[in-house]
Amino acid sequence: MQDNATEVTAAGIARLAGVGRAAVSNWRRRHADFPKPVGGTETSPSFALAEVEAWLRGHGKLAEVPLRERVWQQLAGHPAGPVTALTHAGCVLLLIHDRPTVWLEVSAGSDERLAAMLPGALEQVFTPRFGTARRGTATGAAPVNGGRPETTAATPSAPALAVPVGPELLPSAPLLRGAAELAAELGARQTFEFLLGRHLDANPRQYTLTPAALAELMARLAGPARTVLDPACGAGALLCAAAPGPEQSGQELYAQDGAPELAALTALRLALHTRAAVHAAAGDTLRADAHPHLRADAVLCHPPFNERNWGHDELAYDPRWEYGFPARTESELAWVQHALARLADGGTAVVLMPPAAASRRSGRRIRADLLRRGALRAVVALPAGAAPPYNIPLHLWVLRRPGRAAAHPEVLLADAGRFAGEGRGGPDWQGVREAVLGAWRAYDRAGRLDERPGLARSVPVIELLDDDVDLAPARHLPPPAAAGGAEQLAGVRERLGETLRLTAELTPPPAEAAGSAPRWPLTTVGELARGGALLLRTGGNGGHARVPVLTDHDVLAGTGPSGTLPESDEEAVLTEPGDVVLPVLGGGAVARVIDEAASGAALGRNLVLLRPDPAALDAWFLAGFLRGTANNRRASSYASTATRLDVRRLHLPRLPLAEQRRYGARFRALDEFERALKHAGRLGEQLVRGMYDGLTDGSLTPG
Repeated sequence: MQDNATEVTAAGIARLAGVGRAAVSNWRRRHADFPKPVGGTETSPSFALAEVEAWLRGHGKLAEVPLRERVWQQLAGHPAGPVTALTHAGCVLLLIHDRPTVWLEVSAGSDERLAAMLPGALEQVFTPRFGTARRGTATGAAPVNGGRPETTAATPSAPALAVPVGPELLPSAPLLRGAAELAAELGARQTFEFLLGRHLDANPRQYTLTPAALAELMARLAGPARTVLDPACGAGALLCAAAPGPEQSGQELYAQDGAPELAALTALRLALHTRAAVHAAAGDTLRADAHPHLRADAVLCHPPFNERNWGHDELAYDPRWEYGFPARTESELAWVQHALARLADGGTAVVLMPPAAASRRSGRRIRADLLRRGALRAVVALPAGAAPPYNIPLHLWVLRRPGRAAAHPEVLLADAGRFAGEGRGGPDWQGVREAVLGAWRAYDRAGRLDERPGLARSVPVIELLDDDVDLAPARHLPPPAAAGGAEQLAGVRERLGETLRLTAELTPPPAEAAGSAPRWPLTTVGELARGGALLLRTGGNGGHARVPVLTDHDVLAGTGPSGTLPESDEEAVLTEPGDVVLPVLGGGAVARVIDEAASGAALGRNLVLLRPDPAALDAWFLAGFLRGTANNRRASSYASTATRLDVRRLHLPRLPLAEQRRYGARFRALDEFERALKHAGRLGEQLVRGMYDGLTDGSLTPG
């Protein structure tokens, strides 16, 4: 066996064979010929993929392995790392996409022949697509600090892609053949998107990504453009959104990123996505701009936020600071001016910005000059959840390179916060697109926009040039008329009345007083789990299934699944009707019985699922007794900042199933009453807030 053979974990073996991890553990114990570990740790060993595949095939357990899974395992366990493997696969997929007959010729024969002939074949593709065919290591060092390398001195930029040489390609030969087989099934572009997506999902903390819906909005704000630049390209989402379809040509796409592997992957992604000429480079954009003479029609940028080491000391006299030298704490304003410097006259830039950049005092002079000279045309506040960090409502700045015409007298301010999604499910992107694009296009045509209460207005520049130069849209927009107006408030009041009537009907009847506290024989959840009366599972693993995630917030609020979890090798726990779910943090006595609406969701972090055997336990009886305050106090442990529930210590009375169902019916009625109360409370809050807003902004009268 080669020392650098592809390795796979026990979880990977389980997915290859379509079984659980417990089955893999059993095989290791029962079969003396099972492959021995070649790496990893004692608790998480890794195995040679080739040996594992041979063993599974020899024991008849590899017959139905999905091709996608086999290729992904080859990539994830590549001896040179998944980034190098993904780059090699992308190179071959581009060769298959552009010159399929050349691939057929190169791939015939041994792996050694493939590795020897492939660099020459790739040069035939790289030269017309990227304008270079430099040979050497395909990617650079791995990124730090969220996917962007730390730079302390100016380093020259370099072409993003180099043709890998034969010795680098030889260990990748099985992966390349598998990727080609998958491309015959899915298509070359779709295969690369699948592998890239799996890699990004598997490393959520390593990369800061731009969601596809946001990238589309930014590209549409910029409008059609022949030359487009993204100076902080990341994984290439913005340029993919701006690129025309594969059938069109004539466009030029320019990309740069400080993380060499991201620049390389973006170059391959764009080449597979479009026929446009791709000019991609790796290097620190602010310190070592790879495209200093470019004047693009559009610039799209999702820069790194809150960076202090952006080159403040080295770049004090840089000609890009046309609107003022950014403070050390204003790295985002450095990116804004870089974008403007790379625009042609009249070109448009759209930059994603943290909201603080619109109001920090350290940046007010630059903001003022951007306004005076007509460079800043719009500031759009996005809903929370539009992009990471998801808890902050980020801004979009739309900029134009001023030409010889007079400066624009008004600037557009828009706030799409009303389109925030329920819980953690993300924004209503259709609503965001319609509102923002509609306001921008109307403003761009006329140079001004009539007031749209709570959504958008154009503000005279002179009104913003005060001591603060505060551009936060919420501070300059009138509120929406009484939560939609008097008519909508009347509808809220009517729904509240219906809900209150329903709540009155659901009010529980008086319960019969017990003469003395019953002395039931008690058991615990832990004992019931050991006896098989219920199954106990904990949440927090995303698995590989793309399903909604039930969070602790959803359980407490009584709402539908709204969360997400990163992909993991551990299988997700999926809910079923009749399951009982409990949060383990916070100290509240809450237990939710899963209905059809929440069924099939993955169990989120800090949640425990109990799946009772219907022949032994009634689900509503179980949930009701687990909510007892005294019961929760006995089973909770207390730290300085949190309370944690030990679900196994919760008590239940031992009662016949018929008696359980009698209690369960009452607990279920209480749950319906509780839901109605919460709904009435939400409607009441909406009505009260709308009345206050309407009376104070003058859209309603006291009557």
